[in-house]
Amino acid sequence: MARIAVLGAGAWGTAIASVLSGRLEVALWARDAAQAQAIARTRRNERYLPAIELPQSLAVTSDLSHATAQAELILAATPVAGLRDLLGKLANAVPLVWLCKGFEEGTGLLPHQIVEETLGKNARCGALSGPSFADEVARGLPCALTLAARDAQFAREAAALLHGGRMRVYYSTDLVGVEVGGAVKNVMAIAAGLCDGLELGQNARAALITRGLAEIARLGVALGGSAETVYGLTGAGDLILTATGDLSRNRRVGLELARGRPLAEILAALGHVAEGARSAKEVSRLARARRVEMPVTEAVNAVLEARLAPAAAVELLLSRDPKQER
Repeated sequence: MARIAVLGAGAWGTAIASVLSGRLEVALWARDAAQAQAIARTRRNERYLPAIELPQSLAVTSDLSHATAQAELILAATPVAGLRDLLGKLANAVPLVWLCKGFEEGTGLLPHQIVEETLGKNARCGALSGPSFADEVARGLPCALTLAARDAQFAREAAALLHGGRMRVYYSTDLVGVEVGGAVKNVMAIAAGLCDGLELGQNARAALITRGLAEIARLGVALGGSAETVYGLTGAGDLILTATGDLSRNRRVGLELARGRPLAEILAALGHVAEGARSAKEVSRLARARRVEMPVTEAVNAVLEARLAPAAAVELLLSRDPKQER
């Protein structure tokens, strides 16, 4: 039986570790020793997935070397902000797949670029992305994901290892396109939350999602990805889920901003990471540097930075001159 190490005991890390432990040997690593002990004892992650009973077969530890010993594949399930630090603790470049979606604050780097800086460009690695609420995955509901890596053989092998049960895993070599879709859709989900919070209607939400997808495609292509990828699971699929689902943390940020709550207060109450709130500034900066037109992203960033009120941001978008759809 293949051995997998899942590093990070947040909602998504716990969910995928739980599901995979039904057919693979899985170790879940939690950075906090007290959290690891509590999960191992109660078989529940009370902070992130309190309603899910974890399988007895799932090993839980706070010992990183123990978790990764003899692992055939490592799944890094930390937020983007924690990825660089985690990679620095790994003793070798065991095949690695990361689950985080976003841009690193300050550097504007995508996860694969962080991995290249820390583990080198020859590391066998890739990203697992797609429409996947942790709670639904943990409950065994169906989902479809894409594993992307520049090395086509690694992408196929890693996808085949993770594929099974009610989790379907496709593979791709468009690592940039997959990562851009997963990162920017979080920003668009905040926009959708603003739209819903202001009660602008379903017509407006559909238009916003569609134009948001166009922005994702433009940036993805500018950074070296394929537009075709953006219209697949990791772009359109993930955007539709995150922009409309009640379990979406990023959409919730937009909803609360529309209701007048300060961003710091919203994030503190959320209890989870909302990557869109961290990535919006970096997406805007990249778009300007690449001369990519992203008005929805700019409006969201202005609201997050308190330069525009939500209603004013919407009016700004509506007041733009008519143009050809593209």
